[in-house]
Amino acid sequence: MDTKQEQLTVAGMTCTACVGAVERAVGALEGVEEASVNFATETLQVRFDPLRSDLQRIQRAVAHAGYSAEPSHSRKRLELPIEGMTCASCVSRVEDAILGLDGVESASVNLLTQRASVSYDPERVRLAAIREAVEAAGYRAGEALRAESSDRGAERREEERLLLRRRMLVALGFTAPLLMLTMGHMAGLGLPAWLAPSTAPLAFALVQIALTLPVLVAGLHMYRRGLANLAHLVPNMDSLIAIGTGAAVLYSLYGVARILGGDGSAVRFLYFDTAAAIIAFVLIGKYLEQASKGRASRAISELVSLQPSLALRVEEGGDREVSVEEIEPGDRLRVRPGERVALDGVVLEGRSGVDESMITGESLPVERGPGDPVIGGSVNRDSALVVRVERVGADTTLAQIVRLVEQAQADKAPIARLADQVARYFVPTVMGIALLAGLTWLLVGASVSFALSVFIAVLVVACPCALGLATPTAIMVGTGKGAELGVLIKGGSALERLRDVKVVLLDKTGTVTEGKPRVTDVLSLSGEEPDEILSLAAAVETGSEHSLGRAIAREAEERGVPRLTAQSFKTLPGRGIEAQVGSRRLLLGSRPLFDARGMSIPEGEELEALSAAGRSLVFVAADDVVLGVVGIADALRPDSAEAIEALKGLGIEVVMLTGDNRPTAEAIAAEAGIERVVAEVLPEDKAAEVLRLQEGGGCVAMVGDGINDAPALAQADVGIAVGSGTDVAMETADVVLVKGSIRDVVTAIRLGRATVRNIKQNLFWAFAYNAAGIPVAAGLLYALGGPLLNPMIAAAAMAMSSVSVVSNALRLRWFQPGPRTHLPSAGEPEPDAKKEAKMVSIELEVEGMSCAHCVGRVEDALRKLEGVHEVSV
Repeated sequence: MDTKQEQLTVAGMTCTACVGAVERAVGALEGVEEASVNFATETLQVRFDPLRSDLQRIQRAVAHAGYSAEPSHSRKRLELPIEGMTCASCVSRVEDAILGLDGVESASVNLLTQRASVSYDPERVRLAAIREAVEAAGYRAGEALRAESSDRGAERREEERLLLRRRMLVALGFTAPLLMLTMGHMAGLGLPAWLAPSTAPLAFALVQIALTLPVLVAGLHMYRRGLANLAHLVPNMDSLIAIGTGAAVLYSLYGVARILGGDGSAVRFLYFDTAAAIIAFVLIGKYLEQASKGRASRAISELVSLQPSLALRVEEGGDREVSVEEIEPGDRLRVRPGERVALDGVVLEGRSGVDESMITGESLPVERGPGDPVIGGSVNRDSALVVRVERVGADTTLAQIVRLVEQAQADKAPIARLADQVARYFVPTVMGIALLAGLTWLLVGASVSFALSVFIAVLVVACPCALGLATPTAIMVGTGKGAELGVLIKGGSALERLRDVKVVLLDKTGTVTEGKPRVTDVLSLSGEEPDEILSLAAAVETGSEHSLGRAIAREAEERGVPRLTAQSFKTLPGRGIEAQVGSRRLLLGSRPLFDARGMSIPEGEELEALSAAGRSLVFVAADDVVLGVVGIADALRPDSAEAIEALKGLGIEVVMLTGDNRPTAEAIAAEAGIERVVAEVLPEDKAAEVLRLQEGGGCVAMVGDGINDAPALAQADVGIAVGSGTDVAMETADVVLVKGSIRDVVTAIRLGRATVRNIKQNLFWAFAYNAAGIPVAAGLLYALGGPLLNPMIAAAAMAMSSVSVVSNALRLRWFQPGPRTHLPSAGEPEPDAKKEAKMVSIELEVEGMSCAHCVGRVEDALRKLEGVHEVSV
């Protein structure tokens, strides 16, 4: 059965109880296989059978639970000039034509400006289809004047932040004078006789009502959602606030009724200030929380902003600036220095340094020339390039990375299930404790006012908001940081498993090694110069399709040896090749070929050393005389030994798993510092080897790059694919290393450990806060002679608990991959620190400068910092 997966943005959730309510409502639908809500990202990941359910039914279920949901994919907005419109009927026809397209969300046509403003989903409809619809209606669509992208989730979060800000300011603006009215006497502030509670109790009460009403309106959404959830028997944080403050307001209204009846002493029953202060503090906390969550989810918005909305397309009549939506595969784009590459492609003309740091995490620009790939979103640094577009829309590297990060941030780690289970029963339990505590104090003789204060304090202090934010915020920041470093982690589950990795299996070819055979040695066996031997071999191998032949030709080109021309080729399948170079008859091939021809190969220690090192040997003979041998090997990646050393430093066992022959595998393993080698393993047997290691105990991570690694990647507890590998491997893996360096395996594991540690800290403080706060609010310390927790202080503490959890998660944004771990071997000179360091250039905006003297002071201050080499203000 084919299933469909969708991500929706859910509005209205305030705590983990809301998460459970949404998951239960959607999960109960027929055809829904899985529903997972992430509180921090406010997203719902749902997998369902499209034949038995649909998006509209899911949205209705969320709405019935008291919330709202809409697809969280990005949309595009543009203004399209329309030619040929003459009246309102034309406007209607154009709008209907555009709105009739699947994927168009809104279309508004202005007859006066002759423009159509269109909002659409680029994954469901292309700009070309909108143009065709307009032209089919009898009009002509011009060039798009403006095209921009907006992420619905980010847009909605910003709107909610601004709304919360307005509500918070209203609540603070009226709560501050209310508290001055009721508590000013504590600060020595007196009230005029016409307002004092002792001389004018009714005026005192009415002014409090007037100041409290705007605060209640500012917090009306909490009452609406809280009571609705209570009616659905799924109480949440808003329910606690609504019941607590509602009880305070009702009790205060009872006091006002007593005052109206002539009982001036009833001013002691007024709790308007408590209700207003609680609402104000909750709004402050929610606003700070929303702002912090926005910073936590910045990774996606930064990635989305990398793609430019316009590009310079090369056409027969000259270059023309067009919307990115109009570009199709095969189009040629001109990318000027300082501009971003619009879409994935291949360089046709020009050579330049390209900054891919925001996509791959690699800080240094990479050289790109004809035939080299470029990634959409990267920055062209030096000179103009002409690029042929290969991938557009959702197929681009940037779009795939954004999709992976979104899915990862919405994923729920196993450790989060604990918080979910607790939250399901937490709010009802708190309501029971609050009621029990209030009734107990009444039974032991306390006043109604005292019991009400205890009841409200317990409800307010026990908000489960911090509990709900503890796990998803850490996952959101951790996966975002990983993307920034070029390590794509597909969700919280993968992050948690990374923490437990005990064994790392490394494929050899393309993972530990470069995956491209290179000439390592040219050994003369006849007194001939090595460059002459290489020149003769390259003449025969130039144009060869064999990997060893290409390696010889490439080495000759890099060394700049004389280029000779060969003729009369004769291929000896599986053994070698014969050719004529000038007057000499050449033979290149393996030892069995030479043995079969009866040609003696001079033996020696150097040749034995090459064989022992696992080199592939290509012997070169001229006129039946063996001249020498070319040693070829798949060279070790420059950072493999360093990465393996770092893995060992983390207490992880490293094993090489390869289908190559054992001598070659052991030679590469020895060079890389790997002690354990499993060689000559068939592709179909790699997964069985992973299973065998898993049965031996410990969490196993498999690192590979090829199709033959996909089963092993799927079998491993954590599958890690190098970004330079195949799409199948990257699709199967839990982690993708965008830069293709196994040094980032260390980064991934360290990041996983740091994130899980952060989650545990958050959960500890969230649980500890509630465990300590509820007894204090219930009056336990007061019963022992200590203080009673004021409901207003409880509200402030509750608000700050959520902010503290999010702030702790945000510390992961400063996670660093760690220092280089390479140690020089005996006799190797110490590396020069300045050469090892990567130079980074940054631009900072400096405020407050007003003259050249300020410039000099800023430059002098920065130059004093260690590691700063150049400053220009």
